[in-house]
Amino acid sequence: MLAKPKVFVTRVIPEAGLERIRQACEVRVWEDELPPPRDVLRREVAGVEGVLSLLSDQIDAEIMDVAPNLKVISNMAVGFDNIDTQAATQRGIPVGHTPGALTETTADFAFALLMAAARRISEAERYVRAGQWKTWGPMLLMGQDIYGATLGIIGLGRIGQAVARRARGFDMRVIYNGGSDKAARELGAEARSFEEVLAESDFLSLHTPLKPETRHLIDAEALRKMKPTSVLINTARGPVVDQRALYEALASGTIAYAALDVTDPEPIPLDDPLLTLDNCLIAPHIASSSVRTRTQIALMAAENLLAGLEGRRLPHCANPLVYNE
Repeated sequence: MLAKPKVFVTRVIPEAGLERIRQACEVRVWEDELPPPRDVLRREVAGVEGVLSLLSDQIDAEIMDVAPNLKVISNMAVGFDNIDTQAATQRGIPVGHTPGALTETTADFAFALLMAAARRISEAERYVRAGQWKTWGPMLLMGQDIYGATLGIIGLGRIGQAVARRARGFDMRVIYNGGSDKAARELGAEARSFEEVLAESDFLSLHTPLKPETRHLIDAEALRKMKPTSVLINTARGPVVDQRALYEALASGTIAYAALDVTDPEPIPLDDPLLTLDNCLIAPHIASSSVRTRTQIALMAAENLLAGLEGRRLPHCANPLVYNE
């Protein structure tokens, strides 16, 4: 009887995914809440054939080199900027990811952040809990209207398109920069330059991948081009926004509000000045955190892992050049 392949799973994932892997593999799971430290990661991958990683795990050339038997890296995420895909390709290691699975739930959350920021819901909840609610007031916690407002989307990909579909239910005008023009026509979204999207948007939602050219895409100059009443929503990647510039813009009234599901770094340090602002809502990177979606992502990651271990093409491969196509 052939021995089962050894794999390392860098954190506890939904049971459906783990069970699928356990059926075919000898599995070690890092069960701490925090990611495995670098030395632990090096030790655990040394003798395995497969790794199931998360965005919080840096899988670079050094890690790959201590794992001579490594056949596949499966990232339980849509993004894969935590993995050196070039190094993996050079070593013949396919890298899996989980595109599409979290589109709708992330769009739900992006719109939830938009609505919460527009109507200052987190502020209102704190106001009540602090015992400050004395009576109905005509000036109390006035926010921004969503219905009929202009939504700007940077990155009209799968998630950006899903957010645009939700905006149609609020009769919002949707403008965008970057993404599918065909999808935009179907959605009734209007193409604009980056600068025009900044200037015209009442709400600006970021859905661009993190690349060298998108790091600090939203910087001090970009923020100055936005309306003083505008709201920034980021469910993409933290480094897309220059957080120091964002703090200055929020503190000075350059823009009205920000709602972030991602920060740079993660978790955001407790002494970060953004946490002192009432007009900044920050969630702990949970846009895809629904039971159904996280279970589906875990299963996709498991299938990518098993395909790589069996020498099959990964259903969702981030570095298809590994197959010499």
